[in-house]
Amino acid sequence: MVRGWVSYPATIVTDPPAGVTGARGPRSDRIAPVTRLAAVPADRLHLWLMLVLTFTTGIVDAVGYLGLDRVFTGNMTGNVVILGMALVGGDGLPILGPALALLGFMAGAALGGRVLRRAGVAWTSRTTVLFALVGVVTLGLAVLLLVDGEEPARAVGVTVTTLLGAVMGVQAATARVIAVKDVTTVVVTSTITGLAADSVLGSGKARAAGGGSGRRFLAVALILAGAAAGAALLQWHLGAGLVLAGVLIVGVTLVGGLHARASVGAA
Repeated sequence: MVRGWVSYPATIVTDPPAGVTGARGPRSDRIAPVTRLAAVPADRLHLWLMLVLTFTTGIVDAVGYLGLDRVFTGNMTGNVVILGMALVGGDGLPILGPALALLGFMAGAALGGRVLRRAGVAWTSRTTVLFALVGVVTLGLAVLLLVDGEEPARAVGVTVTTLLGAVMGVQAATARVIAVKDVTTVVVTSTITGLAADSVLGSGKARAAGGGSGRRFLAVALILAGAAAGAALLQWHLGAGLVLAGVLIVGVTLVGGLHARASVGAA
């Protein structure tokens, strides 16, 4: 050995493991979409999620009214009006179905309010659980109708509308805590009132306040579109509309829950 020289072990360079490219690996590829989701402002995301739920309300109301003995499961104003007419002998109008759907809605809303009574932010883990409950029950009722057939027994129909009313009550109470202005997800009467009253033909407050008419218009248009979609799907099967509504509600739940978790992690 020559004095002054130091021998070092040879360094062997190997190719990176399969699936790893440079500094980015499969794990970072999975994290990236969640990071992008967290970057979306909560107010904007919640608006779009509540609009999707408004669309699903149109679907379930179409299924309840057209396919299950004229019972509204989201729009309780309709049930109250039907009950009023039925109680004085209206032409073959149902009493039991609307009454139970109304009671179910109130029970569901009470449950949602109780669970979220101490919610400190718009979307919490309890919000995710409540929306998940709505989605799972809706899908379960869809399966029941698909299995029972095109013309379910009266007892099955009343059970479906009562439970749908209950989960719509849960949805409405949960959306109330998220508090997207003018988007309750279950009714649009007040939204239509605001749209017209604050328009340029009314007080003009929508323009002065920097907008709001677009959100209101979308809420009305989407519940209308949902009702049309629900009516169209009835041509295929009574349970088809609830399948679509349930899938959309579960999707809203997953997106909202992931956003809430990612936002907390990024804070």
